[in-house]
Amino acid sequence: MSKLKLKNADDLLKKQLKNKTFKEEYEALEEEYLLAKQVIKLRLSSKMTQKELAQKAGTSQPAIARLESGNYRSLSLSFLNRVGFALGATPHIQFKKTNQTHHHLSR
Repeated sequence: MSKLKLKNADDLLKKQLKNKTFKEEYEALEEEYLLAKQVIKLRLSSKMTQKELAQKAGTSQPAIARLESGNYRSLSLSFLNRVGFALGATPHIQFKKTNQTHHHLSR
């Protein structure tokens, strides 16, 4: 019977990141989920539940769950400021130049 070779997630990710298409998609998603990861990390280091954070931020637990899931299509700066204040942090928002020259926004 042969041994099953297990790889850890970091090794697997390193291998997959060598593929250009995979790397581009991963980097796009990584940025999208960065805010969620930061909120989770700050909440856990503050030893708060989602419900406790929601109460301190004046929102609902499902709103915090959506934020932590990365499902935040229409966040307001006011909401981020309230969550940040509850976590003892300040949101930092910036624009980054893209490689694409023109984007057409639909209204």
